[in-house]
Amino acid sequence: MKKPILSILCFALSLSVQSCDNKTDSIKIVSNKKNPISSVLINENRSLAFLIDSLQVKQHNISIQINKSDYILMVLNKAEILKSYRMVLGSNPKDDKRMEGDRCTPEGTFHIVSKYPHKSWRKFIWIDYPNDESRRKFKEAKLNGEIPKDAKIGGEIGIHGTPEDSDYLIDDKVNWTWGCVSLKRKDVDEIYPYINEGTEIIIEK
Repeated sequence: MKKPILSILCFALSLSVQSCDNKTDSIKIVSNKKNPISSVLINENRSLAFLIDSLQVKQHNISIQINKSDYILMVLNKAEILKSYRMVLGSNPKDDKRMEGDRCTPEGTFHIVSKYPHKSWRKFIWIDYPNDESRRKFKEAKLNGEIPKDAKIGGEIGIHGTPEDSDYLIDDKVNWTWGCVSLKRKDVDEIYPYINEGTEIIIEK
């Protein structure tokens, strides 16, 4: 799968909102085009709630795009990036997931099937891995002898937070999961209300 690429060109949409220091704020909107992803987070200092309310974003237009190579999760409104977050992956971060236990984060287009609070990782947003495309790749890998004949495809992949007092795992880029995408606890809290069953999740290399 080709690496997702985003335009570094952006424009400011000025809104008549007052900040705590009484200066007019502006929101950065970035188009999801095929150019190198900026290492600078988009709207890092703006809450997702503020962005969605200010831009009157409809919830059914929200999707998630994850770029494994750049360790970035983006919340999109159609083709525009509302906000981006740093994240980490399974402890084998480079390869596509092919079987249970390989500690890879799957690549492809998925959808949310459920979400719920989690006692260890703050929130868990469960995606529909394995889907039909995942099963096709799994069978192909078996036929080609790339994985054992008795391998299982695995499951229970999602987006979640870190263990308590462990947000440093994100800052230090420690790929600690078994294949899930991990955000900081405050970040998974922030996106949680705005994604629901059926929300599209695109994970690219």
